[in-house]
Amino acid sequence: MEPLDIANKIREKFPLDVVDITSFRDQVFVSVKSERTTDICRYLYEDPDVSMNFLADLCGVDYPDKKFRFEVIYNLYSIKHNHRIILKALIPEDNPTVDSVVPIWNGANWHEREACDMFGIIFNGHPDLRRILMPDDWEGFPLRKDYPLKGKEGVEYRGFEELKELHTHDKEWSIS
Repeated sequence: MEPLDIANKIREKFPLDVVDITSFRDQVFVSVKSERTTDICRYLYEDPDVSMNFLADLCGVDYPDKKFRFEVIYNLYSIKHNHRIILKALIPEDNPTVDSVVPIWNGANWHEREACDMFGIIFNGHPDLRRILMPDDWEGFPLRKDYPLKGKEGVEYRGFEELKELHTHDKEWSIS
């Protein structure tokens, strides 16, 4: 099945929840309301004609000037049918939440933790939504476009002194 055929099936099944369908370089993107993302994902997984049984990737994106500041992008693939589709959940800044797809694809677990850690997007129903890349006491979300490149001005990360001490003998790190 061609990606545009899959996109049209999604629009037929969820006509009020598909916001936009676009294509670029033979890839089709289906933008959907975040409230129905899990239902759409479950449909794509369970429909035998589509059978998206592999979540190839899941990531967050930040567009600070758009109505929906955040997107969660699901790159879905069917091993059985050898076709793919990219789903985008549109998420507003004032409520950066979307339901977890871990019950559908267990492999989403770490990807959702990463998107939460880097963008502050909350995945409702996730089994263990702890930070995965940043220390537990880190403040802020480093991949948001408004996050300061050098961290908050005048504030040095508390663990920086510990890192300096830990690597004083290590010339490769060269922390001073």
